[in-house]
Amino acid sequence: MSIEEELTSLSPSKDTVLTIGVFDGVHLGHKNLLSQLIERARQRNLLSGVVTFDPHPQEVLSPETKLAFLTDVDQRATLLKNEGIEAVIILPFTQELAQLSAYQFVGLLKNYLRMKDLVIGPDFTLGRDREGSVNTLQTLGEDMGFTVTVVPPVMINDEMVSSTAIRKALTSGDLKRVHDLIGRPFSLHGQVVRGVGRGAKLNFPTANLDINPEQALPAEGVYATWAYINNEAYESMTNIGRRPTFDGRQSVVEVYILDCQGNLYGQELKIDIIERLRGEQQFDTAEALRQQITEDIKQGKAILSSRNRN
Repeated sequence: MSIEEELTSLSPSKDTVLTIGVFDGVHLGHKNLLSQLIERARQRNLLSGVVTFDPHPQEVLSPETKLAFLTDVDQRATLLKNEGIEAVIILPFTQELAQLSAYQFVGLLKNYLRMKDLVIGPDFTLGRDREGSVNTLQTLGEDMGFTVTVVPPVMINDEMVSSTAIRKALTSGDLKRVHDLIGRPFSLHGQVVRGVGRGAKLNFPTANLDINPEQALPAEGVYATWAYINNEAYESMTNIGRRPTFDGRQSVVEVYILDCQGNLYGQELKIDIIERLRGEQQFDTAEALRQQITEDIKQGKAILSSRNRN
């Protein structure tokens, strides 16, 4: 299906204020831009909307470069709507779309999405060869009948809030920094699948999450986490890594949920990752590992009891 055919199926109820981008992570910089977009839409009695893409444009333009995502497209759509965005338009990013000029692409948004205002950051570009700079878009807006609003980036400790900065903090295991950049705990989602049962043998049965291999993960280690089952929060400890004590080779996400009984296999589980307790370690015996897990739980409970879940 062509981009024009995709857009033809959409019929906004009124003229729109739009922004365009991947919005991976929906972090504080995104939230600042979205809040200004929503306010402009309110002032002008227009519909607020986000045009985003799936897959990430880099997967199409530079397939040899693997870029782990912070939030998948469904999570992004939910988070955008939670911010108050009325319309989330997800376009498939294809070579066809990548070859559109800036004039062609904004023309489609003007014609099919009734765009009256475009809200963007100062470094935003779109169109073939990134030709649609802020100045170019402002000129197009004058000719085509839409305004362009430029929102400055959000800075924290002299660093611009960005998805790249969040990935960097994740890689180092600095979940406090991640929280500061996105304004909420970093979350993982996945279906509970069967593991090899070693946790149960240690008297610490774990829920093994089936995580998308393209999902960005924190540094390997043990984390204090909140686990959500049927929207109820449980204290939990999560190991992210390769289980070196048992010669693990494949990365795993194992969640030990405190005070929770029952069979979770097949259920979708969300965890909020709060703080890294330690890196992965190799223990000489399973008993030494069991003793360390007991200490991890004690430390993790103290951290979780002192933190607001949000």
